[in-house]
Amino acid sequence: MTNENGHPDMDYKAHGNTYSGFLNLLKWGTVLTIIAAVAAIIAIT
Repeated sequence: MTNENGHPDMDYKAHGNTYSGFLNLLKWGTVLTIIAAVAAIIAIT
């Protein structure tokens, strides 16, 4: 069943690491997309 720290089958540390990696990927993906868009706009004009 459950206990105060959550379900025993859940690996919360691994979940936290995965979520942190996802947020970093999202952050840097957004930054690089903006840089690529600005570079494309500059190249067109």
